[in-house]
Amino acid sequence: MAKETRVLVVDDDISFAESLTDILTEKGYIAVAVNSGEEALEKIKERSFDVVLMDVKMPVMDGMQTFKEIKKISRSTVVIMMTAYSMDDLVHDALKEGAYGVLRKPLDIELVIRRIEISKAGGSLTMIVDDDPNICTSLKDILEEKGYVVTTAKDGKEAISVAKERPEDIAIIDMQLPFLNGLETFSELKKINSKIHAIIITAYKEEMKDLVEQALAKGAYACIYKPFDPQKIVEMVEEITRKKKKEA
Repeated sequence: MAKETRVLVVDDDISFAESLTDILTEKGYIAVAVNSGEEALEKIKERSFDVVLMDVKMPVMDGMQTFKEIKKISRSTVVIMMTAYSMDDLVHDALKEGAYGVLRKPLDIELVIRRIEISKAGGSLTMIVDDDPNICTSLKDILEEKGYVVTTAKDGKEAISVAKERPEDIAIIDMQLPFLNGLETFSELKKINSKIHAIIITAYKEEMKDLVEQALAKGAYACIYKPFDPQKIVEMVEEITRKKKKEA
């Protein structure tokens, strides 16, 4: 699979770009390095790339500007941003515009590989909607270690606001939420992305029975009851990702 994937590395640090390209080539990818946004655009015009690994901070044409121009040339190309800096506004703008996640330098190569492979499955942007910050943090950490791009929301209103900027592929939704319950949240997220896959979670099996059944009837993927093994969630997310890739 890797040998069929073309990866363009864009970074003004020549040594870093060449080193990363060498590693990707050893992993079986067709990898090419360039050192500026202008060079990246020329390469994209010459040939197609499946994935672009793009440094955010570059002189003349930064990663954000380059990303926008790449999308004009090839909308299907997955762009993953890389940064060694805390540039929250710029990173947020890139994600809002459709970048497939951000990788922090120094890079974890295994995470880079997982992120590339998952992006090829057609996305699998994942959102966790739960008012329990511990659940959000623990699930986010576990899924990000697996290479998934994960956002969190503490309630249905925040989830909808996030999804309007960046529609999610998978949502893990607690049934008991402030403002909007899990069913209402799922229904609104489906209006934004009709193909979203939802995994419902709840600690109240009997009390939430009717709402869970309605969510499943509306197309929710599954329901898991708290307390649960986080690995169960990971397995479901991976199962959904494989299904998306097969369909693609």
